[in-house]
This record gives sequence, structure tokens and C-alpha cells, in this order.
Amino acid sequence: MHFHSKNDIAQALRDHRIQPTSQRVEIAHVLFEEGAEPGVDHHMSADEVLERVNADYHRVSKATVYNTLRLFEETGLVRAVVVSSNKVFFDANTEPHHHLYDEATGTLRDIPAEDIDTQQLFKKLPDGVSGNDLDIVVRVRGQEQDAETP
Repeated sequence: MHFHSKNDIAQALRDHRIQPTSQRVEIAHVLFEEGAEPGVDHHMSADEVLERVNADYHRVSKATVYNTLRLFEETGLVRAVVVSSNKVFFDANTEPHHHLYDEATGTLRDIPAEDIDTQQLFKKLPDGVSGNDLDIVVRVRGQEQDAETP
């Protein structure tokens, strides 16, 4: 999603049944405007959101950022991507897709949904159940750049 103004962001919050407080609008602005460049993956942790909001805005508490991100997730405005037990990214792209997480660099990139054949996985489900959603995170460990390497 891309918004032209904070009024557009406030309307999107209302559309998701979220009261658009000034703090929520600022948090959404960081999430959506930072990732607005077409073709660039953008995923932020709650701490990154907190840092950006407080760099551009008056003090917002950590609890407010965490609670707001959970509210955004619960209402479908963003999706949480859990890459480990202590690392969660928030993704403003809610279209079906998967992720590649580089453990060495801590970066998360999108993998288009059509690049992974999930039909075989759904065929293996037990009788009486059907696949509702699938979120694949491929974890890799790239080589860390040495400070001496050009």
C-alpha cells in the first residue's frame, strides 16, 4: 500500500476499524511510507518502528508501538513474519508471498508466492482438514562481509 497523505493513512485505519489516533497514524506512516518504493522489500521489527517514529515524532512508548503493531496485525493491515522466537518483522505487503531470511545479515526479502509450489504441501494434509493459509520463511546463512574485504 502507498498513501499520498496522513489523511489517507487515517482513512485506511478507519477502513480497518481502527481509531486513527495521532500515534497510530505516525506508526502506520513509518510502516507504509518506508516501504513505498516499488520493487523494494521492506520489513521492520517493532524496535525499528519505535526508533523511526521517535526520530520523526514526539516520544511514543515502546508499549504503544508494540500494541499498535499487534492491532494492525489483528485487523489485517500488516502481517507479522516470525523468523525466530525472538525476531518478528512487520510487513505492510499483505498479498500472498513468502520470505527469505538471511541469519547472518538479519535481512528479510520477499519470495513471490508463485515461486514456491505449495500444492504438494496441501495434498499431504490429513483427511478432514484443508489448508487455510501458508507462510513459508526460508532461513539461510549468507557469508558476512569482512571489514577488510573491498
